[in-house]
Amino acid sequence: MKALSTLFRRTRSFSAPDRTVYAVGDIHGRLDLLKELVARIRDHAGNSDHEIIFLGDYIDRGPESAGVVEYLLHADALDGVDCTFLKGNHEATLLDFLDSPEVGPSWSTYGGLETLLSYGVKVSGLSRDETAWAETAARFREQLPDSHLDFYRTLRSFVVRGEYYFVHAGVNPEKPIEAQTDADLLWIRDAFLGSHRQHDYMIVHGHTPEPAPHKDKRRIGLDTGAYQTGMLTAAAINSDGVEFLSTR
Repeated sequence: MKALSTLFRRTRSFSAPDRTVYAVGDIHGRLDLLKELVARIRDHAGNSDHEIIFLGDYIDRGPESAGVVEYLLHADALDGVDCTFLKGNHEATLLDFLDSPEVGPSWSTYGGLETLLSYGVKVSGLSRDETAWAETAARFREQLPDSHLDFYRTLRSFVVRGEYYFVHAGVNPEKPIEAQTDADLLWIRDAFLGSHRQHDYMIVHGHTPEPAPHKDKRRIGLDTGAYQTGMLTAAAINSDGVEFLSTR
């Protein structure tokens, strides 16, 4: 009986969203790739009813973090399209920096400097000087458009469509879905990726770069390292299954 139960879990299917959902992986300041992928999504969707869910990490590492956010807020290409924006760990760190500039040295090691520069905030020789980082955070807040700050502050941690659970990093396999915290949803990596536990939802996520989009019986991974590889990936999810779109 136990073996039959295990087999059932391995072969279960997940109810699709009511309409096609395009989930977009980590952008990381690559405005060029974002524009290209949105065009591909529009061509693929045609006149069909659809939604785009962005899985977070819009900023850092790539050269145009501010440009990415401005595009997501105001692009003509997204007019009339239902868009849902999720929070990534990089957006969470940006907000932490505004409140606690002492996180600056850490943030700068994984893309924060590129984001500051994209907003016109020059940074040089800061090291761990807390006074300098406080001054930088103050200049950043002056340069940051209110619309961008509102964007960062209103990002959602997860959304559910059908039996697909959209999130930035993944879920903690030791907890039920309803008990997940933002720390789990935004930062988890090895514990989620290495687990074989199948939840009641297919988990659609980014956060961990992989050479190609990944799909198995429990997760769909869409971070293909766009800022380095030039490959930004989306998944089209509907009752026909899952199809990947990419800029490369």
